Amino acid sequence: MKAGRVLSRVVATCLCAVLAASVVARSPAPVSVEIAPQRVSERVWYVQGDSGMVSLQNEGFNSNAGFVVTDDGVVVFDALGTPALGAALLERIRQITRQPVRRVVVSHYHSDHFYGLQALKEAGAEVWAHRAVRDYLATDAPGKRLAERRESLAPWVTDEARIVAPDRLVDGETVFHLGGLTFRLLPAGPAHTAEDLMMLVEEEGVLFAGDLIFAGRVPFVGDADPSAWLAALDKLSAQRPRVVVTGHGPASTDALADLALTRDYLLFLRAQMGKAVDELLDFDEAYRSTDWSRFSSLPAFEDANRRNAYNVYLRMQREALGVR
Repeated sequence: MKAGRVLSRVVATCLCAVLAASVVARSPAPVSVEIAPQRVSERVWYVQGDSGMVSLQNEGFNSNAGFVVTDDGVVVFDALGTPALGAALLERIRQITRQPVRRVVVSHYHSDHFYGLQALKEAGAEVWAHRAVRDYLATDAPGKRLAERRESLAPWVTDEARIVAPDRLVDGETVFHLGGLTFRLLPAGPAHTAEDLMMLVEEEGVLFAGDLIFAGRVPFVGDADPSAWLAALDKLSAQRPRVVVTGHGPASTDALADLALTRDYLLFLRAQMGKAVDELLDFDEAYRSTDWSRFSSLPAFEDANRRNAYNVYLRMQREALGVR
């Protein structure tokens, strides 16, 4: 009997060790990259990601997120690209204020901007996004991207990572007030995505622009509509904010000047790929014959430019055929 009890204890101890190891394996690893909040006004901070594409080296930290500390809680804009980064962002916020995170506004549902929602949601935050995101979430694309990130960004995206859907869907310009500040949500899509959403903190003069502006690097165009994106940039300019927090790159204190890179790149893509379609060039020939020197030294050029050009080439073909 005594030997049996000893054996049972040994088995139980081993089982507990296996279960503990399983929990550790499923939980995301803490990040080692520096996440340093930068203050852009009395109540507004942001964190700036790496200038390149998502990689193991930057641990998925290549986008920006921001937060606003009011007298009655914190409003966060975007949540970074992994659950681990979301947890780190929450920790940085708690180092600055004891106010709880009340709300997270998501600029769009590209993985580098919203995978950190898990930690913020578990802390009690309400998630807001544009109504158009429903169409994307109804497809199999979010699940496929999550599966890819579990492979490419392990151990910061694990099997426990999940897609966090919005609690509230925004449709049209929306204003809310919290802790003495006015927040104006400005739909800007379809542009970079169908669900693009900006947030203006009126009393602070700070506009969170999401991926409408890529500062200091080649934009990721993907399957976006450059002409609609250009129109959205005009809408952004009309707000005349004191500071613009971009989706990637440093915050801007001269919005009209600093959106020039994104605008010029989109105009260049449309002009060059439109010319190629008019001349009946195939894409490979069009890409080789284009002088990319104006943009080729920028971060993310090698990773993003060819795909951007190809998608714009296909869009210009559709436009030439009268198909939207």
